[in-house]
Amino acid sequence: MTDSAAAGTSDPIEGDEDVAGTAAFETPESIAEEVRDEIRLGHVQDDVSHVLEERFEEAGIEARPEEVDDLAEEIEKDASS
Repeated sequence: MTDSAAAGTSDPIEGDEDVAGTAAFETPESIAEEVRDEIRLGHVQDDVSHVLEERFEEAGIEARPEEVDDLAEEIEKDASS
């Protein structure tokens, strides 16, 4: 048992990963960057708004549909340039 575990605290650098090995605490910005990168690599073929909605839901992030659509539009512009 580590000192932080014994003290009842968690070390954010160690052990805070989900099953896929990604950071457990995602932000809208980190999700947007991941989607942007995946589009550039050709891994995202679906509607970007739909992909963002799914990723936000998985991460427990609530966003208005208008915000998701605006962010999706921005991502599509960035990824195409």
